[in-house]
Amino acid sequence: MTDVTRKDFDEVMVPCYNPMAIIPVRGEGARIWDQQDKEYVDFAGGIAVSCLGHCHPVMVEALTKQANQLWHLSNVMTNEPALRLAKKLVELSFADKVFFANSGAEANEAALKLARRYAVDEFGEQKSKIIAFNQGFHGRTFFTVTVGGQSAYSDGFGPKPGDIDHIPYNDIKAFEAAISDETCAVMMEPLQGEGGIIAPTSEFVQTVRELCDKHNALLIFDEVQTGNGRTGDFYAYQGLGVTPDILSTAKSLGGGFPVGAMLTTEKLAKHLKIGTHGSTYGGNPLACAVAEAVVSHVSQPDVLQGVKEREGLFRAELERINAKYPIFAEIRGKGLLLGAELNDEWKGRSRDVLVAAGEEGLMVLIAGASVVRFTPSLVITPEEIKQGFARFEAAIAKLYNA
Repeated sequence: MTDVTRKDFDEVMVPCYNPMAIIPVRGEGARIWDQQDKEYVDFAGGIAVSCLGHCHPVMVEALTKQANQLWHLSNVMTNEPALRLAKKLVELSFADKVFFANSGAEANEAALKLARRYAVDEFGEQKSKIIAFNQGFHGRTFFTVTVGGQSAYSDGFGPKPGDIDHIPYNDIKAFEAAISDETCAVMMEPLQGEGGIIAPTSEFVQTVRELCDKHNALLIFDEVQTGNGRTGDFYAYQGLGVTPDILSTAKSLGGGFPVGAMLTTEKLAKHLKIGTHGSTYGGNPLACAVAEAVVSHVSQPDVLQGVKEREGLFRAELERINAKYPIFAEIRGKGLLLGAELNDEWKGRSRDVLVAAGEEGLMVLIAGASVVRFTPSLVITPEEIKQGFARFEAAIAKLYNA
């Protein structure tokens, strides 16, 4: 086997990423080890993907079993793992129908195309406007990155898809002014992730639902980051008391194996007739077998309750550390999608925290320049949490006393 280093990345990879110097080579639970066998506690979870940690036995067993049976068919035929997974997702949600894709971006692309197709079929070409929110993130395809509310990701690629309006999240007056009978869909995260871990107010999310109904607009919830137990409910909408018309899910759906899905009602699904949308790999037996195992495990009541308990441990540790080294203004989020916002004195230094934590053997994330993000395994042990925060405290102390 050829030895590779971080230097090789710069030589052979397209430079749209700037990865850390370490190269992980194995993982178990909420820990990984790099090429030098240095151990790290993982509070990042592959950006909210590794919901059962690394190499969880239920995932390894499902993948190994399926790998010895059937890998790929295409959608000329269906397969057993896809049907079993679809049935589980329908049982666990409002949905009647499922479309499988390979990623969150693809699931969101399908959601947006369905919304536009439904509007054209039922109301005509003029009902095409999409409302989305500033600092939202919905993927990197040209359609989804344009709907996402961060122009830095969508500028510079030529003319963008049209009829997309962005307004401030949680701004009821702005939303009331934006929506009309020409609105075909509203796309929102039920808890903004990349935008800084911003939760919707109850009044805001209720108003969005009510005005969507009034104007015959579809409500799309992007649950790519919040879904599959991340907030302590299987889907975040279940904790908000508001049900969307279309929901996208990915990231932790496969626990690390690429898979995404769009969930919707029978009334809407019929508008994606044969040939109107598709995916070569969507519904892949390997992906669906792993996702079925993940969903079966994560949806258990004790696992979901455990997410809420672990949230309490994370908040308590962050508050304890912040009392000694006050650099955070606010701890926010829900379940194990948490953000620690830096105060005015430390604003803009979230990457410094990430790097310092890495040096101490802890992996964290950022959500913008001033928010440190935590998206660990949903089954991370209390011992791993305690050890991770000991390393986090050491990193913060070094920064604070520098």
